[in-house]
Amino acid sequence: MYIKPGKYTGMRTKRKRRIPRIIILSVTAITAIVFIALWQFRMIEPDNFIYSLLDRVKQPNIISEDIKGEQDSSAEPDETIKQGKAELNEQTEVKKQTASNTAEQETAVNNSAKGTDKNQGESGEDLENSAQEASVNSQKPLTEDLINKTAEPVRGIYVSGARAGIDEYMQDLISLAENTEVNAMVIDIKNDFGEITYKTELPLAVDIGAGTGYIKDIKRLVEQLKEKDIYLIARVVSFKDPLLAKERKDLSLRDKDGVIFKDKNGDSWVNPYKREVWDYLIDIGKEAAETGFDEIQFDYIRFSTDPGMKNVNYGTEAKDKSRIDIITEFTKYACDNLKPLGVKVSADVYGTIIRSSVDAEIVGQDYVAMAKYLDFICPMIYPSHYAEGSYGIDYPDMKPYDTILAALKESKLVLEEGINKETAEGELVEGEEAEGEEADIKSTAKVRPWLQDFTATWVKHHAKYGQEEIRAQIEAVYDAGYTEWLLWNGSNNYTEAALDKTN
Repeated sequence: MYIKPGKYTGMRTKRKRRIPRIIILSVTAITAIVFIALWQFRMIEPDNFIYSLLDRVKQPNIISEDIKGEQDSSAEPDETIKQGKAELNEQTEVKKQTASNTAEQETAVNNSAKGTDKNQGESGEDLENSAQEASVNSQKPLTEDLINKTAEPVRGIYVSGARAGIDEYMQDLISLAENTEVNAMVIDIKNDFGEITYKTELPLAVDIGAGTGYIKDIKRLVEQLKEKDIYLIARVVSFKDPLLAKERKDLSLRDKDGVIFKDKNGDSWVNPYKREVWDYLIDIGKEAAETGFDEIQFDYIRFSTDPGMKNVNYGTEAKDKSRIDIITEFTKYACDNLKPLGVKVSADVYGTIIRSSVDAEIVGQDYVAMAKYLDFICPMIYPSHYAEGSYGIDYPDMKPYDTILAALKESKLVLEEGINKETAEGELVEGEEAEGEEADIKSTAKVRPWLQDFTATWVKHHAKYGQEEIRAQIEAVYDAGYTEWLLWNGSNNYTEAALDKTN
């Protein structure tokens, strides 16, 4: 049999070429499967990992100057590559914990879901009535021992739901509180994805599958932190809710053709004009109060800043009501329903809306109007969030003390102007001897600003934030005449050296 010279050599060469390809394809496939699994369990979160690696945000942080898309009101858009890798390792550990939690709690959730009526088949009026009834039924008196009566100024840190559910991480944060001036924690109860970070029995949450197992035993966690005299703030992300918008399209923001609105990050929002959305948020707040949280803090209590919002149809509920009107009404509604339970109510707002009426109208946040009802108003005055030249400062992120001091001085001035205006209007009413009408002069909310404990690498002229920069912000708060503050770091890695030690 004749064999063509070089035939076997050619076959061996082809086989050698195939082997590397097979290895590369196999590794790629395995990596993709692992990544998808982590993503499915929310163990890799866009705000804390992908955006960190892509360094995607490169826009001015003054809303009215350049609205190129939705700005994140609560999380720094990216971290360094090192932080991104650390977050991946952390989330891998969270996945193991969550898988265990989910397996233990699956039966209870299924049983709860079987007895729950689906809202999709009800009329709009029935939906609203059922939501209001659920809201009333969930209101229970709080036991005195669960309410922390701490009168000390609050100095807190943000804690994600993922970290709050892992004992070793929480022990580190508890240690931070024991050894420094930190005495409060803002813990995710409803996160940026619309997930509730523990298993809940709220009907609407069960219907849409919002409950998770990030925090295995929320009551135990609360009790553990209370034993350490830590003031507890429940963070409730409000109108940015991709999960509720997906499962209840009637509550989502949609354009005139009925297409669901998505911001530049691909996230859907719910309609602030829908009363059922309000009641859902209030029920979550009530459940947190019953669990033992001292304060309910609403984040994303605003409209999206994405350009696509100009095409949104808010429905008949929006007739004759501006964005500011509806956000202010919700603020009052939340306070009226939650304060009787013995908890404080606060809200996060853009720092730029303190003075800018243009920015206020875009997001619907009126600083003075909201402060009239809240116990605490929390402007996010991160130096990295201000455009170059703000307050006469060339590069705000590089001047943390000057930026914070200027923002808080403006805050004080604006609130004082608001009080003086209301006082004058009240005196005018009394002078006219209006029958049955009295001057309604209410005290304004205390100001508790958010400060940054992260390096804003996406800002062209930025500083590397460490002990000096973080301490400078804190000192600026005190020099402005305020006593409370909150630190934000998306990965919950705080700079202990910047914090005063306890005696």
